[in-house]
Amino acid sequence: MTKHESAETIALQALGWLVGNEDLLPVFLGATGASVGDLASSARQPAFLGSVLDFLVMDDAWVVAFCDAAGLPYQAPMQARAALPGGEQFNWT
Repeated sequence: MTKHESAETIALQALGWLVGNEDLLPVFLGATGASVGDLASSARQPAFLGSVLDFLVMDDAWVVAFCDAAGLPYQAPMQARAALPGGEQFNWT
């Protein structure tokens, strides 16, 4: 599995976790402008998967809860985000 494929897998796991979280899913939908109906079709788009991880990493508690549920190390969402479109980190110094 390539780094990109692994990143997409983690993002899909995060999306599944969000869908199963009835408190957090409406916040995600409001933040992204997506509807519940958009989730299935958008899940195939790397840029959307990046937005899932962007949302997740906004709160350390969400990262911890997701990673604990998925059995992943806490740095996995950020590493996955870096491998998806728009996830490049810039060094301005």
